[in-house]
Amino acid sequence: MDAAPAFTAVLFGLRGCLVQAANGSAPSPAPGALATLASLRQHQVPCIWLDDLSATQSKRLAHVLPDWLPGHSVNGVRWPAPNACWQALMTLDSQRLDGCVLVSGDPRLLQSGLNAGLWTVGLAACSPFCDRSSRQWQAMTSQQQDVARGKATLELFGLGVHSVIDHLEALDTCLQDIAQRRRKGEKP
Repeated sequence: MDAAPAFTAVLFGLRGCLVQAANGSAPSPAPGALATLASLRQHQVPCIWLDDLSATQSKRLAHVLPDWLPGHSVNGVRWPAPNACWQALMTLDSQRLDGCVLVSGDPRLLQSGLNAGLWTVGLAACSPFCDRSSRQWQAMTSQQQDVARGKATLELFGLGVHSVIDHLEALDTCLQDIAQRRRKGEKP
């Protein structure tokens, strides 16, 4: 990200994207979540999470994330309305939409980001099409899981997202690609 235009803010979906919580089990950070957040913080890119759960439920999940990371529970705003993204950016005191990115596997939240005018990055492995906590997913062979991730990728691109990656470990490279696209004058 060093030579790229600065990113204004990165918004993350909470469930599935930053935090994993299988049915009834304790929440844990998603693979790559803590390293991704630390890297963005090191580059002084403001970050925030969003979710449409109640504030109590969201806080229960988010307690596994760094204390410095703010969150925004959606109160009465239904996705794909853009309001939740704009409200989260207001929480960060963001001065402009240019350079704001939303990362999620939730198609409704991604559509909200698109409607808000943000760059969007879909997480195929975190999308509802690849529910890793389901028994059905766990019963699949690795080849069947790869096929499911491929279908999820196509579904997310079908929404109109700007990029799709499998997991957060690939976000840095994806952000470099978006920075290059921005340098060329592309807009979300």
